[in-house]
Amino acid sequence: MHAAQIWSSRKLKLLGCAISWHGDDENGTLQDDTLLIAVDGHIFNDDELKTGATTGTANIVAALYREHGFEETMRRLNCDAAIALYDKITETLWLGRDRVGARPVYYAQGKDVLAFGSRASALRAAPGVRPEVNRRFAALFAGAHYRFFDNRPEDSPYEGVSQLPAGSILRADASGVRLEKYWDLEDLPLFEEPREVLAEQYRDLLVDAVARRHRAFKNPAFTLSGGMDSSSVISSAVRVSGKKQHAFSSVYSDSTFDERDEIATILDDVAEEWHPIRVDEFDLMATLSGMIQANDEPVATATWLSHYLLAGQVSEMGFDALFGGLGGDELNAGEYEYFFYHFADLRQAGRLPELEGEIVAWVQHHDHPIHTKFRDVAFSVMDHVTDPDKPGIVRPDMDRMTRYYPAINRDFYDLASFEVIFDHPFKSWMRNRTYQDLRRETTPCCLRAEDRQTQAFGMINCDPFLDYRLIEFMFRVPGDMKIRDGVTKRLLREAMDGILPDETRNRIAKTGWNAPAHVWFSGGPNYEALRDTLASRAFRERGIYDLDAVDTLLDEHTRIVRSGAARENHMMFFWQLLNLEVWLSEMEAV
Repeated sequence: MHAAQIWSSRKLKLLGCAISWHGDDENGTLQDDTLLIAVDGHIFNDDELKTGATTGTANIVAALYREHGFEETMRRLNCDAAIALYDKITETLWLGRDRVGARPVYYAQGKDVLAFGSRASALRAAPGVRPEVNRRFAALFAGAHYRFFDNRPEDSPYEGVSQLPAGSILRADASGVRLEKYWDLEDLPLFEEPREVLAEQYRDLLVDAVARRHRAFKNPAFTLSGGMDSSSVISSAVRVSGKKQHAFSSVYSDSTFDERDEIATILDDVAEEWHPIRVDEFDLMATLSGMIQANDEPVATATWLSHYLLAGQVSEMGFDALFGGLGGDELNAGEYEYFFYHFADLRQAGRLPELEGEIVAWVQHHDHPIHTKFRDVAFSVMDHVTDPDKPGIVRPDMDRMTRYYPAINRDFYDLASFEVIFDHPFKSWMRNRTYQDLRRETTPCCLRAEDRQTQAFGMINCDPFLDYRLIEFMFRVPGDMKIRDGVTKRLLREAMDGILPDETRNRIAKTGWNAPAHVWFSGGPNYEALRDTLASRAFRERGIYDLDAVDTLLDEHTRIVRSGAARENHMMFFWQLLNLEVWLSEMEAV
């Protein structure tokens, strides 16, 4: 954790634990006769805790711990924080991570040492810790879909380093080291209140989540795309502050990815000033190097290159926080694949006329030249990703998972041996799909990139949709209030009535925060840099890839993109390949 103050600026030997922790600032650390505390992050419900602590996150944690113990302290906090606490009286070390994992915590057990910190790479030097790369991590990054990178929340990029999962605590004392969850989503009954009532409750929760985060910073900025999520966040901030905000957007010369026209519909209502950050001409390899140094590991998708460039510009203008809409897709069934899980829930409930109507509306609103949509596709995909005989059992999309397995050298790691873990705490397919996204798929890798890239530029990331109160609330909202008439995010659209402009609120077409990486890998200097990487001795001797398969994929990718054919290209594969190779090369150079 990066900050100005370290406990006594030295390593302390406590019960065989090597502690070297940088708190977020001087208010995030505490040392007295009985406790050592460091907090990386922010507490947003300090007004509700009644601890008597007047300043500092560490003081709040100390007061709560003395009265309630560590586990109950974590439960009482609405925070985006990682916390370390050493109790000198009981000789116990506690580590805690916020409910969604906004702030990272890694730990490693070596020879008579327990080391922990925000960066996994820093722990490799601890005595007795295995420093080599985790081959499963490397192989998944090389040849699997990004959704599966975080399927093991306890994994890190290194063999001897573990990650503390979100919503968990670690306790270390003379009896050993133990991990346990302090928070999880319960299978509670769905709400039965009318849609109008739930929309009002949703609006109040979201506005409050934004307000609590907005007041924590002196000079926040906001990412803004053409979609509902980021627009809802910045509009809520305008509502609670009474002031328009600074908005930043990635823009492109490629109209397929550019959302300037959609963004323009909201600017008059929310933006004190709009800052379009053009992402077109840049040195890909130099930018990747900076990104990977900031992230301390390879980065999941090309979207985060746009975010990295944007964050650098935001920081240069003096802002201290960057708000975004992460979590909105997961909570509101905003991704296209949620349709199939909603369809499965309707079929299981015997609501067949409604199912047929939803499929017709889905085809009408979301047909695509590559991913053609019609009734048979809906049922085929539904049966592919759900088990119709077992309510709630979600099947992994193995076609997506295994597409590039043949390009990975089985002598390095046999990806066929990797078993995807799916959690099924609910009887609803959509709820289980959402749970998987929050815990093991989309959310962890996105939060990691947001945290590290904003921190690298001296800022904090804020995602109000991931306030745990909103998560718990939305898990009790019926599926037909999220998807109806072929349109996603229905309850959010209703909740934002009067806050968002109708043109934004009612927009169905979705571009998303993507990047034209397919072009980067099909011509020009970035393409040549990729070719040079594939021809390098280091890459070819590493033994991770089947080299002939990689060459074939690049030739095919180039033909597809240059021809303009309506076919899937291999952009994601080569983005992951370059990230992995740059990361490995830079580790070797240290």
